[in-house]
Amino acid sequence: MIKKLLSFFTPIIEQKIPSQTNKQLEITWNNGRLVLDTENTNYSFGNLEKVLRKGLKYVGFSKIRNMENALILGLGGGSIIHLLRKDIKFKGTITSIELDPAIIFVANEYFNLDALSENHTIMQMDAFEYVLTTEATFDLIVIDIFKDAEMPAFLFEKYFIDKLKSLLNLNGFIIFNTIVLNKKNKNRNNHYTTQYEADIFSVKRYPNMQNLNEVITIKRHK
Repeated sequence: MIKKLLSFFTPIIEQKIPSQTNKQLEITWNNGRLVLDTENTNYSFGNLEKVLRKGLKYVGFSKIRNMENALILGLGGGSIIHLLRKDIKFKGTITSIELDPAIIFVANEYFNLDALSENHTIMQMDAFEYVLTTEATFDLIVIDIFKDAEMPAFLFEKYFIDKLKSLLNLNGFIIFNTIVLNKKNKNRNNHYTTQYEADIFSVKRYPNMQNLNEVITIKRHK
């Protein structure tokens, strides 16, 4: 394919898709593979995939492989599902929450997510609403929610965090992918980590990933 070959020299846009949530999605050939971008950031299968892979590695592939269920808040193009199923060989159930129907369409149409539908449920709804209303609990929770290069404020609100804690099983992990663009964002993350009680949770931070990302992992040990 000409576009695929040319993409080793310069990114080639395959398709632009309008989105009510993210304005416009771009499916782009980059270094021989398709990636999903918005105007200002990568959403799946580019730098973001590298960040998520490292976050999963910090938790430990063998630990994740033995977990029973996972909650994905923010599906993107589905790269996290591909990582869990193909790289880690995670066999448990996965529940993915994605607000943007255009994202779900792109994940299935361009990134073959529908081929990984076994034990995987996608719910098109707001993550805030899901977390506040669900009675399910999980061994792994991955938070990867962005509106272009911005993060919704509710992710850092105490009420949401407290409810999120109640969804995490004993010895379970949260992987929270954040963007840190400035000092305000850094202070935001500093405050976020103080919301987890030290006698119940272990919090670790991995800054400067792909220059702009900081991954925060939280383990429930009590």
